[in-house]
Amino acid sequence: MTELLDTLSGSLWTYLAIPMLVLSGLYLTFVCRGMQIRMVPEMFRVLGERTKGEEGSISSFKAFTISAASRVGTGNIAGVATAIALGGPGAVFWMWMVALLGGATSFVESTLGQLYKSGRLYRYHGGPAYYIQRALGWRWLAVSFALMISVTYGLVFNSVQANSIVDAMQGSFGGPQGSVALSWAVGIALALLTAVVIFGGVQSISKVSVTVVPVMALLYLGIGTVVVALNFERVPGVIADIVAHAFGWREIAGGGMGVAIMMGVRRGLFSNEAGMGSVPNASATAAVSHPVKQGLVQTLGVYFDTLVICTMTAVIILLAGPDHAYGDASTGASLTQWALAQQLGGWAVHYLTFAILLFAFTSVIGNYYYGESNIQYMFGGGIWLLLFRLLVVLFVLLGSVAQVSMVWAMADLFMPLLALINLVAILPLSGIAARLLVHYLKQRRAGLEPTFHRDDMPDLKNIECWDGSDPVTHRDDREALLAQEKAS
Repeated sequence: MTELLDTLSGSLWTYLAIPMLVLSGLYLTFVCRGMQIRMVPEMFRVLGERTKGEEGSISSFKAFTISAASRVGTGNIAGVATAIALGGPGAVFWMWMVALLGGATSFVESTLGQLYKSGRLYRYHGGPAYYIQRALGWRWLAVSFALMISVTYGLVFNSVQANSIVDAMQGSFGGPQGSVALSWAVGIALALLTAVVIFGGVQSISKVSVTVVPVMALLYLGIGTVVVALNFERVPGVIADIVAHAFGWREIAGGGMGVAIMMGVRRGLFSNEAGMGSVPNASATAAVSHPVKQGLVQTLGVYFDTLVICTMTAVIILLAGPDHAYGDASTGASLTQWALAQQLGGWAVHYLTFAILLFAFTSVIGNYYYGESNIQYMFGGGIWLLLFRLLVVLFVLLGSVAQVSMVWAMADLFMPLLALINLVAILPLSGIAARLLVHYLKQRRAGLEPTFHRDDMPDLKNIECWDGSDPVTHRDDREALLAQEKAS
């Protein structure tokens, strides 16, 4: 089964997904005038903004943590390890390229998610299914996407996350041959914890995410910084090796460059999710004064995930010299654990196990929310939402006891299908995101805090929110007066 899934996913990636991701990233970079590079300072400014919305509103930062809970997970630890094992150090370079191009893609999809969000079922929600139906009128494609993301994130990706937790636990406590009893015990515990959180709704998910995500990021960055500091003089050489293996003549002659690109793009996309249509579900939950704000925040999320967290993992692994792992398809989080132990001693294995537990568990609940949002889009909740929650808990348990190669093969098959559906939708809608960006920048240049009202662009149809009823979209009259005085 694993070989069959690998064959199918390989064809999808080679002939459809990779060309589509690269070309769409280049096109959206052109349409948005390279905003993913030139607007980095503005991204940080918006991230620190406090919401003025109604009680219960989710701020930009909370929406960022929901998306980061899904993004920053085992893809940053196990995913980078498998990319290096199968694609060599050069795969990391192509992960960086996916992030830089994906910044524009993430901006467009997240801005559209905000613009076409809904407030009917509960406080703000939305995603690609909403903008596909409302902006393009393609109900059949919207339902196809909603079904695909519910299965991909809620079931398949959550199996990957649970599997990586068990892999790390086996590395710490399972012994050389592993322990079947440990796998089942961890799986049952994870399933129960998942049930407790997901039955609490989006507010419960945001509260867990906003608390745990910063902690887990600091834990991992802390130990990574220690490794880098101890090997500071070798780090430039590691970076040089990454670039050299991405373009080296040996790799080109031996066909290794193609493998590096393939693994870099696959694992990069799994990690930062740019273009897959997942993050717009999180961005739609935020109460902000302008849709562009969530586009900026979520672009920053792509960089934080790949350029910071994934690079840290790659440096840790490559400093240890993982020659024994090259070509090993079964390699996962255990390779990163081994690399840390080489640098810091055996205690680091257990430290990383705890970090992986936090990383992966927050990914499970973030992934679940993406599925919940789309189940409600299709069915409105009720018995279908209950059934979905039970399936999520079941797949967390099954992923805990499945083979590592099997769950990654399933993820590799579903990822390109999901990305292709979303890219087909956002490419014709990219002009709307570009118009919103111009609208935003015009206000910033005037010294105003950008706000948006649907009457500002009356030609855009089926915009449910943005009617001025949310206090967060109200500009302070004193602020407007000061801006006018400054302009005059």
